[in-house]
Parts: sequence; C-alpha cells; structure tokens
Amino acid sequence: MSLRDRLNKAGAASGNPMPGLPPNVQTPAPNMPSSTAPQVGGNGAPNPGASVQVNPVGKTDVHQVAQPKKGDRFEEVKTRVHNLLVENLNLSPNEEISKEEVTLAAHQFLEKFLNTEKLPMGTSERNMLVQELVEEVVGLGPLEPLLRDPIISEIMVNGPKNVYIERNGKLQKTNVTFKDNAHLMHIIERIVSAVGRRVDEKTPMVDARLKDGSRFNAIIPPLALDGASVSIRKFKADAGTLEKLLGWGSMTPAMAKTLEAAVRCHLNIIISGGTGSGKTTMLNSLSALIAPDERIITIEDSAELQLKQEHVVRLETRPPNIEGEGQITARQLLINSLRMRPDRIVVGECRGPETLEMLQAMNTGHDGSLTTLHSNTPRDAISRIVTMCMMNDNPLPEKTIRQQIASAVNLIVQVSRLMDGQRKTTAISEITGMEGDIVTMQEIFRFEQYGLDDNGRVIGKHVSTGVRPRFAEICKAKGIELPNDIFDKDEPGPPPAT
Repeated sequence: MSLRDRLNKAGAASGNPMPGLPPNVQTPAPNMPSSTAPQVGGNGAPNPGASVQVNPVGKTDVHQVAQPKKGDRFEEVKTRVHNLLVENLNLSPNEEISKEEVTLAAHQFLEKFLNTEKLPMGTSERNMLVQELVEEVVGLGPLEPLLRDPIISEIMVNGPKNVYIERNGKLQKTNVTFKDNAHLMHIIERIVSAVGRRVDEKTPMVDARLKDGSRFNAIIPPLALDGASVSIRKFKADAGTLEKLLGWGSMTPAMAKTLEAAVRCHLNIIISGGTGSGKTTMLNSLSALIAPDERIITIEDSAELQLKQEHVVRLETRPPNIEGEGQITARQLLINSLRMRPDRIVVGECRGPETLEMLQAMNTGHDGSLTTLHSNTPRDAISRIVTMCMMNDNPLPEKTIRQQIASAVNLIVQVSRLMDGQRKTTAISEITGMEGDIVTMQEIFRFEQYGLDDNGRVIGKHVSTGVRPRFAEICKAKGIELPNDIFDKDEPGPPPAT
C-alpha cells in the first residue's frame, strides 16, 4: 500500500480525510542544513540561534554543535504525534520510504493533532517538530545532527542521558539526550536490523555499520549497567588517498612514495596501531593504490572499507543465529577466498585464528595482501601475530610461525594517535629475515617527538633513518621509480620554531 493510501485510510478511520497538505503548512526543503533549521527554546518558543552545547571534558568552555534544548510541551507533542505516525502508517523496520513522503505524513498528522487538541504552534516550531519526527521515523533520532557534522569523528552514548563526541581528537560532552533507555534501544534495533544483525538479552553485544559505512558497536543491559552503550566511529568520505594523509600531516612525501611503490610492487603490508589510531583510514588509502585491473577480495566483520576500484568482491562474516548456529568466521571466508582467484586479499582486521590463514595466503602466491592488527609498535606486532596464530586448535611451533612471518610479511606500517589527538604514521619498518629465533627488521622512517608547545600540541617531525629498503631493488626490476635521495638520513632534533 502506498503512503498516500495509508494516509487516506488513516484519515477515513478517524472521520477526517487527509488528501493533501493543509494550505497553510509548508514542507521544509529536504536538504535544509541543520544549522539553518528553525530552533525551539526551553519554553517551546522559536529560538533560531539555539544549538546543542558541547562541553570539553574537564573544561567549562561551551561550543556549538547542532540541536536545541526543548521544553516539555515540545517533547510531549513530538511523542504523541510520533506514536500516531507509527500506528497509522505501520512502517516495517526494513521498508524503504523517502524523507519527502514521511515529511508529508508528519505535517498532516501534526496538523490533525493540533486541531484536535486546539494547541497553538507557529510555522517555524512546526517545521522543527516535523524535522525531528522525520529523523525519528527514517533516521537515527537525536544522533542525526551529530552524524551530519563533518567535524565529529566519533559518537559515544553512555546510556540515554550521556552522549559524548570526539572532535579534533578530543572528547567532549553534548547535551543531546534520548527520552529513555527504550528510545535508545529502538534506535539500536533499527540500525542492526538493517544489516541483518540482532541484539537482545541472549546476544547483548553487536557490531554493525551505518549506511555511510561508519562503524557501529552496541552493548545493552544486563551487560551495560547504566543503560545501552553505543559507539559510532565515523569515516571521512574523502579519507581514501595518500594525498589526504599528506594534507593532514600524517606522513611526509618520502613516506608516501615509499608506500605507493610497496603497493605497486605487490609487497605484503601489515598496518599496526591502537584503537582509533587510523588503521582503517590507512588501509583505505593503500588499497586505493591497487591497479584497477586487479581482482580484489575484502574480508571484514562489518563492511567498512570504501574501495574505489570496480572489480571488488566484498565478504562479511556472519554471527550465529538465535539457536547458536550458522556462524561464518573470517577464517572460513579467507579459506574460501583462495578459491575465488584473487589478485589481492584485503582483511579488515586480523584478531584471531584467521591470522595463520592470512600468512599462508601471503606465502602461497597471493602477494600484495593487506591487513591491520592492534599493536603499539612494529616489534610488538610480530609478537601479536604469533599469539593469534597460536589460537588455532592445532597451533604450529612458535619458531615455525616466526619463519612464516619473516617469509610472508614485507612491511609493517605503524600508525598512532598522539596525546593531542593528531594521528600520525609513526614508523615504517621492513622485515628482513630471521636470526636464530628472532624476526629481524629495519626501520626506514619514524616519527620523533620532542615535547609539547604552549597549546598542548605535540612538537615532533618525521625523519628518515638513512636505511635504503631491500625492496628498492624489486621496484627497480619492475620499472617503478623510487629515488635514492628520499632515504637520506635526516638531522636529529626538533624542527625550527615557526
């Protein structure tokens, strides 16, 4: 049944047909930015200048983000009209419906409600209310303004009344709130159902993704004691090239040329870093350098990579169903991918037994593979690979695993988030072989930190160690230019003051 038919049916049932918009109601432009949307003050009156207040953690400064603080009357009308919409339109969670159609329905049901209750409400106040109703029905409710803000990189919800964001690498608290835990749970269920996941008391933790590819994680009661907890890591839509990383100061041109040559030479690369350090951004950037005529297979727990090439096969793991059956792991997908004639295998993150299969693939003709893992240094990354390989039911001896690493992995790229929030490529190291039981490596580039300035920003610079990588000869043989002078040793010491 079309939305128009549902509106007419709902109107007929109440004795008040609604064939179209009332003549005195104007539908706001669908793409009106949140900053220009009419705002409502705490007493329910229009207040065009209001917006969400964001307080840096531990500070008293107030910043502006996106959304107003509303009065009780506004919230009461919103709740009752929202219930009227849901009951009469009977929208299923996975139903595709345009914002324009929902906006039309919201205007009509709001007009009917105001006439029935004899409540006065100005045009700007109505438009603001309709905007929020649409976000509740087809969007993510109170989170929508935060998701639209390009400066915000992460959203953290600690129960219905505490919403934090990360902006410019710093945590800040907002005054965005949910009505109650049931309201928050409704938004969580809408997200996970759209990607075929589920969250309930039996499965109280879930990973999913939003439509724009942002990473979503939720954990609900009884595991979360203070209400459902949500983490959303947003990805910059343009964070897919080394040029962008250069513009952000994450690396130097010499480092970018080295990594570009390594990808084009089909070297196996592991990206190492901590949580929120930019591993996936780096993986996207390196993956963008793969030639368009190569067949790429990606394997992820939640599909987040944004590869621009045309010939890409995207695979995603599947959690067990409510009976505990049907789980498909990353290891199973990796084994199956070897039968799919891949030129490149890109694993979103190695975190378990699939690591051994990844090493085996790198060692058996699938050169140019890429993956990420959690580790603090390139040396620690070696130990973590060994640990994950030994998670198998029949683990190989540790020395054998180290031999596999020395043979399979060519480069380890270390990325880090500094104490001031900057994300830097802090080391590029080449694995050179084995000496006894030790995997040997040489550092090609590193980031040296010297201190903090008066504003708390890190003082430091990227330097070349003066080591020419062994794979430079491979590049030369394949006709890929890698100038010798980019590896000249840099002088130690802090950069000159500016």
